[in-house]
Amino acid sequence: MNGKKEAVEINIPPAEKKSVLEGFSCNTWIWNVWHFCKEDSNRVTFSFKMGLSVLLVSLLSLLRAPYEVFGTNIIWSILTAVIMFEYTVGATFNRGFNRAIGTVLAGILAIAIGQLALRAGHVAEPIVIGISIFLIGVVTSLMKQWPSFLQYEYGFRVTLFTFALLIVSCYRMGNPIRIAMDRLYSIAIGGMVAVLVNALVFPIWAGEQMHKELVNNFNSVADSLEECVKKYLEDDGLNHPEFSKTVEDEFPDEPAYRKCRGTLNSAEKLENLANSAKWEPPHGRFRHFFYPWSECVEVGAVLRYCAYEVMALHGVVHSEIQAPHNLRITFQTEILDATSHAAELVRSLGKDISSMKRSLKTSLLKKVHSSTERLQRAIDMHSYLLTTYCDNPNPVTRSQTLSTSLHDRLADFDTNNLENTLTGNLPRAQGDSSHYYQDMMRKPSRRLHSWPPREVGAFEEEGGIGVNVLPRMRALESSAALSLATFTSLLIEFGARLHHLVEAVDKLSIMAKFKDEGL
Repeated sequence: MNGKKEAVEINIPPAEKKSVLEGFSCNTWIWNVWHFCKEDSNRVTFSFKMGLSVLLVSLLSLLRAPYEVFGTNIIWSILTAVIMFEYTVGATFNRGFNRAIGTVLAGILAIAIGQLALRAGHVAEPIVIGISIFLIGVVTSLMKQWPSFLQYEYGFRVTLFTFALLIVSCYRMGNPIRIAMDRLYSIAIGGMVAVLVNALVFPIWAGEQMHKELVNNFNSVADSLEECVKKYLEDDGLNHPEFSKTVEDEFPDEPAYRKCRGTLNSAEKLENLANSAKWEPPHGRFRHFFYPWSECVEVGAVLRYCAYEVMALHGVVHSEIQAPHNLRITFQTEILDATSHAAELVRSLGKDISSMKRSLKTSLLKKVHSSTERLQRAIDMHSYLLTTYCDNPNPVTRSQTLSTSLHDRLADFDTNNLENTLTGNLPRAQGDSSHYYQDMMRKPSRRLHSWPPREVGAFEEEGGIGVNVLPRMRALESSAALSLATFTSLLIEFGARLHHLVEAVDKLSIMAKFKDEGL
């Protein structure tokens, strides 16, 4: 060495400039659009209806005869048609009502305040108009936040901007009554075109959409329940993916879970559909006035009350503390029996709502209660499997009972080393098995059936595995076994909650006048 430090040259490649269209595939985009439209054909229907309504009102401006009558005010009909046109007929009627009330109220206020401002004189006129715009803005913005007026929020907004536009136009152009009437005519034409096109051309009824959404929620809860129980009984814990990765991918191997999660988030959607359905005239299967749409919302709330238990079961399936596989299959028959009867009852209730027929669910409900009672009795009779086994003098027998839990911690051990570990008599000789054991225990990321999760090497840092390992293993096995009790108790609670769901659906069938299944 000559005392000189060698220079290290680091070559950093220039950053590649990525094109905006890089990775864009026209075929993929077309396929995504096709799949999106195929999921719900009403999306395409709504789009074409919107285009048709805008075209019809635009013809009033493109043709010479109507343009000579209305002039530039015809643009208000185009604006009204675009704003009023909603996905369902009921939502369009609701928005049209708010638009009409807001426009009429704004027109009356604009004419009255415009006349008052003219009489105030040339100097005071802009002051009166400015103060009136401020006051109307304050009052409408405050009233639309009132809880009783939330459904008329759009009407207050229409009142504000229509009044402001009318009063300013009257100030600059004069003749407020003529201007207000011309714009009211244009708004009425746009509103009528939007309502007629939406109600007469392939109508999309909010009531039908609500019934369809409610039935899908019933099926989603039943499918998710069966999927969750099946995964819990089949999972042996040997090939557990990383939990954070599974959450990021939204559980790709559990499609029914995502549907059940959508059921929990459907409260606002059902509420909006119910509010829209109230504005719809009798149609299709809903041929009588005052259909109990609010009761449909109540049924959805009770269904979500049951879906919470399914999500809790899903949490147990993916929890850090897991019962041994051989302990789970001990109660497999009772768990599957309770699950199948509960899922059958949920699907039957959804079928009744879909067909609008009323049938007795007494027999199915009794089957659910009987199966959950059998599960509960089985847990009570074999409750010793869920305890700590501190009274069992033979640790080898207990390790055979809960072998999966121990084998997950002490993998690749032979039988002799496993028995020595449990009794605290570890071999002192530095043989091949001892070296292998030391290497295995230093692995930093092995998964234990404990909480909080700890590294296997933590046992060495706390003094090694000796006579103190037996109480630790007992505590770990007890926590793991109790997770099975948690799972079964949640399943039993789900069966108990179905009684409230049956009552809610029965009340809806009476109020909605469902036909008896025998007729």
